[in-house]
Order: sequence, then C-alpha cells, then structure tokens
Amino acid sequence: MNTMDIKNSSSPHTGNNFSRSFTRASRLLPILSVFVTLLIAGCSEPVVDSDSEESPKIECVPGNGGITLPEGFCASLVVDSLGPARHIAVASNGDLYVKTRSEEGGIAALRDTTGDFRADVIERFSDRTPVGSGILWETGMAIHDGYLWASNTGSVYRWPMPEDGRLVPVGDPEIVVTGFPEQRSHDSKSIAFDDSGYLYVNVGAPSNACQEEPRTPGSPGQDPCPQLERQAGIWRFPADSLGQMQQEGTHYATGIRNVVGLDWHTETGVLYAMQHGRDQLNQLWPDLYTQEENAELPAEELLRLPEGANAGWPYCYYDGQQAKKVLSPEYGGDGQEVGRCAEYLDPVAAFPGHWAPNALLFYTGDHFPERYRGGVFIAFHGSWNRAPLPQQGYKVTFTPFEDGAPAGDYETFADGFAGADSISAPSEAAYRPMGLALGPDGALYISDSQKGRIWRVVYTGKKDKQETVER
Repeated sequence: MNTMDIKNSSSPHTGNNFSRSFTRASRLLPILSVFVTLLIAGCSEPVVDSDSEESPKIECVPGNGGITLPEGFCASLVVDSLGPARHIAVASNGDLYVKTRSEEGGIAALRDTTGDFRADVIERFSDRTPVGSGILWETGMAIHDGYLWASNTGSVYRWPMPEDGRLVPVGDPEIVVTGFPEQRSHDSKSIAFDDSGYLYVNVGAPSNACQEEPRTPGSPGQDPCPQLERQAGIWRFPADSLGQMQQEGTHYATGIRNVVGLDWHTETGVLYAMQHGRDQLNQLWPDLYTQEENAELPAEELLRLPEGANAGWPYCYYDGQQAKKVLSPEYGGDGQEVGRCAEYLDPVAAFPGHWAPNALLFYTGDHFPERYRGGVFIAFHGSWNRAPLPQQGYKVTFTPFEDGAPAGDYETFADGFAGADSISAPSEAAYRPMGLALGPDGALYISDSQKGRIWRVVYTGKKDKQETVER
C-alpha cells in the first residue's frame, strides 16, 4: 500500500466534514444583525462569524475551480491532481473512493480531517489494474449494502467497508462475478444496484458495428450478430452471492453497444443507461454520410431498460435529427430507412452525437432546490469521432424527471471543463468530466479523467441563505 498522509492516517477519524449539515436561515440572524450595524457605520464588507459552531461555511474556490455553474451554485476542489480518475463513490462519513490509472494503486481513498472540504489524507490500494496489464480503464466504483464495490475488465469484486476509523479496507477483495469475455474494445464493466438485492453489469460490444471486417469501409454486418450472445447488453446477478460466472446471471437487456453510465431509478423501479452511439459513419460509408453528419450522428441515447429490453444494436441507430431509429448501413440502411428498427426500443431522451456519456446519476438528495430532485445528471467525456470538426461535450447536463420520464429538455449544469473555446482532440481538453457521485449531505461530486481533479458542488442560493466563503 502506498500512502500520502498529510495528517496521521492511523488516528481515528473524528472530524470528517464532507457531510456537515448546512445552516438554516434562522441561524444567520446574529450575523445579519452585525452586518447591518457595520454597514450603517460605513463598512463595505460583510462580517463572517467563522468561529461560530452554528454557522458552518460552504467553502468554494474562486472561479469554481475552472468550471461554470448555474446561479446559486459553487464548487470547491476536493483534490487537484490525483491522476486520471474514473468513477467515484462517497461513504456515509464523507470519505471518497476513486478509480484511477496509477502505478501506486487502482483505487484512491480520500479523507478530509480539517473541515475545508479538501482531502488532506490520500491512501492508494488495490493492484487489480496494474499498469502494463492491459487493464487500463477499469471503471465501476460503488458503495452498497455495507461493501465497497469495484470492477475491472474481467470481474466485479468487493470489500467490507472499513471499520474502526480506517480509510482503506483490509485484505483481498471477494470476487462476486467473473468470467466475462476478453475483449479490447468497450471492456469496462460499469455497475449499478436495484432495491431488491441485484447487481447490474454492463458488458460492452467488442466492435463498432459487428462488421465482417471490423472498421473496414463497405464491409457488411454479421447477421445475426454473434456478439449479442454474451456482450452488447446488461447482465443481472444476485449481489449477495460470491464466485458467480457470467453465464449464471440473467441476460437482462440486449442490443446496447456500450454503456459506461447507468443508475437505478428507485421511484419507478427501472434501470436507466446512457448508450455510446456508434462511430465512423462517414469514414466507413462516405457515399451515404458527410463529415458534418458523421459528427452529429448517431445520438447518444438515454435508455429506460425494463427486463428483456432490446435497443437494436448493431442493426439500428437513433437519428436525433430525424427523431427516429433507422437501419444501419452495414445492414442495408441508407440513413432514412427504418425497416426492422421499428421493433426496437427508442430512447426516452437523445443527446448530440459523440459527446461520450460516462456517468449517469439520479439526484436523490434534498440539498439542491426542489426542481433537481429526482432528475438526472449526466457527465459527458467528449469523443474523438467528431474530428475533423471541433470537439463538443465536456460538460455535465441535467434533465428534470417526472413519473419516470424526462419532464423537459436537458440543460447544461457544469461547463468549461475543456478550457479553450474550441479544441480539435480530447487530449487538448483541460479536464474531462468522468464520474458523478452524491454526498451524504446532498453535494454533487464530479471527477476528471485528465489530471484527476474532483469538484464538490453545493447550492448557495436563497433556499438555505447559506454563507459562501471563497478563498
């Protein structure tokens, strides 16, 4: 285990403040009284009672750490440069667990002991994704039912949550599911849990469009596509059973090219997922698609997935401009024909092409204003496939929900991650939003896969009349 310990990590954790409760308006009356008195006396700055135990501050950095947020929100930086970070999870005491690409350990555990919402203790553990092993982009990270869950490209595993003030779990993890096919493309195993004791695992398609000759111009698709048997779908497993093989699980949903962001919607009892749309329409079928169409098609799909759902990959894709699912060119499509696609699942919402949705989170906290509760946040990572046109994505969106369906168009919630107004490749982005997590106090956490910056977003508007301190 490698440890960066600014505080003594072996000491009991007594001061974690990620989960501090926020101040009610009534507690600010003494501060407001002082402010009015000083204002009358000619003082131009408000006084903040930093010593009052009843007036905890919401600490945010100037400029929100390089991103823009809606009015009434601000962000602090939990950590600045952790190294490329993927999915994240937050414990009930506010400790964070982050998937990373690191020679020091594939998971980073973060703790705040000083109350400034920055991680001053960082410990790394888990060698299940060693550099050079080919397992470079493991993704799944969750805290559920008293366990810390993670995945790599071949297995889903877990540890009992640490006890006695420890930050890092002890011992080797338990293997819950293994035996997934080996593949080079779309091999991350994102995970989600329902309310009935089941684990859901994405198994991505090992190809772009199931062509006879992969990514070869004019090559037809295999029909039927053999990859649908064990890949390109979601599998379900009992979460309390160890040592399961993939074939022992339930093939819950199919026809899904690749999912990195998925979450269970408790209100309706249904799984939702964001599909990564296919690539290279123009490169593979230049007689049918222009570069501009290639950049915008197909849409990234928000899918509502009841058991048995079939979203139609590789035979079909969703055209957001025409608002319909159309036949893929590998299967005789011309960009207009629907054909067999009429029988497959349509998305409940569609987003611009090649934004690369890598996290999906329903907001179940009560800290954000009422309109956010039950709605969905999506982190878009950006994709190479818009080239040679300018990149897009690199943002976190919000879509309101009502009765299990979108109740309006998506809106940009957090932006500015890319840095420059226009970039031509993902490597040029300053930050790439990757993971989303909900803190026990209702704060929203966002991770970055470029440098490993993590933001903590809170609401500071009139709802709670909270005090904001920037430094």
